[in-house]
Amino acid sequence: MPDAEASPPITELSRHPPGLTPEFGCDDIRLELPGRRVGKVRVSYALPDGLRLFVTTDRLSAFDRVVAVVPHKGQVLNQLAAWWFDQTRGIVANHVVSVPDPNATVGLEARPLPVEVVVRGVITGNTSTSLWRQYDDGARVIYGHAFPDGLRKNTRLPTAIITPTTKGEAGAHDEPLTSAEVVERGLVGSAIWNQMQTVALALFAFGQRIADSAGLILADTKYEFGIAPDGSLLLIDELHTPDSSRYWEASSYEDRVGRGMEPESLDKEPVRLALDALGYRGNGAPPVLGHDVLDATTNRYIAAYERITGTTFVAGAYPVEERVMAALNREGLLSSQSRSVQE
Repeated sequence: MPDAEASPPITELSRHPPGLTPEFGCDDIRLELPGRRVGKVRVSYALPDGLRLFVTTDRLSAFDRVVAVVPHKGQVLNQLAAWWFDQTRGIVANHVVSVPDPNATVGLEARPLPVEVVVRGVITGNTSTSLWRQYDDGARVIYGHAFPDGLRKNTRLPTAIITPTTKGEAGAHDEPLTSAEVVERGLVGSAIWNQMQTVALALFAFGQRIADSAGLILADTKYEFGIAPDGSLLLIDELHTPDSSRYWEASSYEDRVGRGMEPESLDKEPVRLALDALGYRGNGAPPVLGHDVLDATTNRYIAAYERITGTTFVAGAYPVEERVMAALNREGLLSSQSRSVQE
């Protein structure tokens, strides 16, 4: 197994645009709105007419824990997900209604399904649910898929495979599942699960084509689905972002993997590897990451956004609360009494 420290040195990355420093960020957002729900990265609130406000913070999650706050990461995630949602409406309907602010999305209220659909095009990863970690520990049947001896980390699979997990709640880790177990345990009905798998593979194939055109490899990703009020399937949460996906640099991939090195990444893999190198696997409080790691991660997220969308990233102003409330008021989604709560 290659040394985790073989990943690209973060000091080799270009500095992010002037004015972006790891001295600020949005670790939470509190609004005077009902129905507050807090996830690892997003905070949501109820809106009238069956809608919901989703605000993406700068929190970074790894090993099923929030481990850092990365400036402008939330904006990248929200805007990049919105771009992908718009590009894939021909494959599956999604929950997005509007994007009133760089960090905020207004979406349909959906009933989330309790399974994360992870699609993998390579054998990689360091977490307990990853293919490589389990394979390296000796497993040869993983998520119901059989693997031969002699595979090397970070190499491509013959075809993309689906490796579902439960959605860990209240700090619990995600639990690996086989496709059969999803239905046998009553997590999702057979017809809906078949639809989810078909859609997930189509989304992944489309994502790989777009990534390839940007000089990137979409190594793996996860999808979350929900049921709309009319009973139809909706794609929810996020889509093909650096949080939910591994993006690798295509130009250096073959050379680095051939030499037993980690691929160059444009996602949060440097944070995962830094934590893994410190012996952190998700148990207990995470170690404090240095500003150089956070700075490099901001660079990677912005680079991913710009290369995939072909547009220049324009950083929004802080604090996020003021921007979001102004945007909601402009769109008439709030009463005149609504206001943000400053912390």
